[in-house]
Parts: sequence; C-alpha cells; structure tokens
Amino acid sequence: MIFRCQTGYEPHLERELRPLGLVARNQGDGWLETNNPPDLATISDLCFAHAIHPGTEVVTGESVNAIAADIADYFFSTAHNERFKGPWPRIFDCADGLDGLLRRAGSVEKFFIETLRNRMSRVAKLAVPVLPSRAPGLHRGLFVFFPNYHSAFISREIIAGGQRRMADDPLAPSRSFLKIEEAYGILGREPAPRETVADLGAAPGGWSYSAAKRGARVIAVDNGPLKAGALANPLITHLQQDAFRFDPTASAATGNAPVDWLFCDLVENPRRVLDAIVAPWLERRWCRHFIVNLKFGRAADPIALLKEVRARVPAARVRHLYHDREEFTLTGELA
Repeated sequence: MIFRCQTGYEPHLERELRPLGLVARNQGDGWLETNNPPDLATISDLCFAHAIHPGTEVVTGESVNAIAADIADYFFSTAHNERFKGPWPRIFDCADGLDGLLRRAGSVEKFFIETLRNRMSRVAKLAVPVLPSRAPGLHRGLFVFFPNYHSAFISREIIAGGQRRMADDPLAPSRSFLKIEEAYGILGREPAPRETVADLGAAPGGWSYSAAKRGARVIAVDNGPLKAGALANPLITHLQQDAFRFDPTASAATGNAPVDWLFCDLVENPRRVLDAIVAPWLERRWCRHFIVNLKFGRAADPIALLKEVRARVPAARVRHLYHDREEFTLTGELA
C-alpha cells in the first residue's frame, strides 16, 4: 500500500501511521510503502496522507514506451469486464517539485492514452485527468505515481484526503488565500451570500477576500492592515483589535450575534489558539462552520498535538493541506 504526502513530511506521516500498525517498508520523496491495514476504515481520515493507493502494482522499465505499455496491460486486464458509464479519473503524478519526473510522467501518460484510444476508444473519451472536485474518499479509475524515472506505482483505486492545488487570484492579498480555497473542498461547503464570517487574525486579508468573493459579509479582526482585494472591500468590515478578545455576541459589527463562519489563521502557539479561540467558540456555539489553522511548527511534538486536537475537537477534519507548511487545517461544522 502506498501513502502519499507533501514532500518533506514523510516522517510525520510515518509517525501518524505507527499507531495503526502500519510500518514503512520503503519510502522516497512524498511517499511511503507499508503493509496493508486490517481495515481500510482505519486510514480514511489521516492528516498527512494526501492520497492512499490500495492494491498497488509496480511496473519498471527503461523507456517511456515500455512503462506505458505495462500500465496499459495492467489496465486492460483489470478493466475488461468493467462498465464505464460516465467520466472516470485517469491521473499520472509524481512527488511535487520534481519537474523532470513530472515531464516523464506526462510522456508516459500521452503514450498510454494513444494505446487506450486504439483499444477502447469510448472508454478513453470518458477519462478525465482530475478527481471530482470536493470529493474526499474512495475513487475508482487509474492512478499512476512515479517515485523515480524507471518505475511507477499503479492502482485502480485511490483514497483521497481532499487536498489539491488551487489557482491563485491576482487580487488576493497573500498566499494564504490558497489555503482557505483548498479547505472549502475538505469541508464540502463554502461561505454563501448573506452569511457572516468572523476572520480572526485576518491581515493582510487573504481569507477575508476569499469569503467576500462569494458574497459573504466579513468581519476582519486584526490590528494589522488589509491589502489588495481585501482593502476597502464593501463586504469587509475591518476591526483593528485583538483577535483573542473578539466576542461576536458583544460586537455591533455582527449585530451582537453568533456568526455563520469562524476563520482563524493566527501565527501563534497552537495550544493558545485551541484554548482561547477554538474551545470557547465551539462550546458557546458562536459559529456554525469553522476553518482554523494551527501552526504545529511552534509545537514541540506535532504528532502529540495532532492527537490532542482530534480528542478536543472531534467535530473537525484535520488535514495537512497541499498549500500548508508547518500547520494543520481544521474544518468542521456544528450540528
């Protein structure tokens, strides 16, 4: 079984898997190979795993054509009795940042597609190079991951964590805009027109701008300035005050009422954020939906922090996003 993660975070993923009885037999940039879990349900909600390939086969070859031919043989042998009724994902990938390897993956994919068109033209027309948007969980299709130039892991199924690369916006005030855009997909919803958002630690305004783009009314709480698309935005009210002291039920900006959304991306000790913001906001039901980043780089033991977060905030999905660095993103909603 192959577990994939953001390059450089393999040790964190390995430690997350150990309590599940999974041992890394082999690993490389952005991936681990382990024994099979006793139950797939035990690995359905991992933080650091961006994707999991169960039932993986390995093909090797010196040339693009040889690897593509082996992948085609594998696909034809596993799909000959399968009925393809609609679009199905066909994804060829490698560890992020390995540009030369990504080009090789693209070349192999091109040759595979040509072979598929010759043998199964209707099936080839239904293939799409992406997973369905906002669809964490199990998917069936063809999934190929290149750990190096001469081999590939291939599987017909993948368990997706929901992480994905997002498109930037020239008006976004900061790179953090990409994190909130990605987080909507994990949660399965996004702010809507006429909903209210409290964005704690908003400056320079990437998350506030994202919500305002969707027509939501945003209260951006930060002593720092807003910039770019968040500056002078008619849907954004900027309160220059301490985010830790903000109470929506005692603020004229929110009509002295709870809000629909809590956003929080503070460069702070993660346990302080848990204690002073996440816990009281959820206990007092000051929001219905929440997206919170916790900077695990400021914790002595990220995996111990992850365990604590899961115990204290059981309503949250905790993910290390594609656009996250040394931070977790919590998404969730209250019944």
